[in-house]
Amino acid sequence: MRNAILRMPDQRSAIERRQVRRSAIRHLDRAELYIAAATFMDLGDPVAQRALGRLRSDIDGLRHYLTNAPAAASD
Repeated sequence: MRNAILRMPDQRSAIERRQVRRSAIRHLDRAELYIAAATFMDLGDPVAQRALGRLRSDIDGLRHYLTNAPAAASD
């Protein structure tokens, strides 16, 4: 899997592209858990809270894109 991830996108097979996509989605899920944990730590800093909110939004948007992108883009 590591080799498929490190290879340029146009050099991956269709199977490798799907595997890399699934791996990216799993990593985004993990990242969201870490961001959620930091959010609920109640840091008391409004700037940090806004930054965490933006990160959660960005992660959600990227996951949505990866799970709903047309099949032609990944195959």
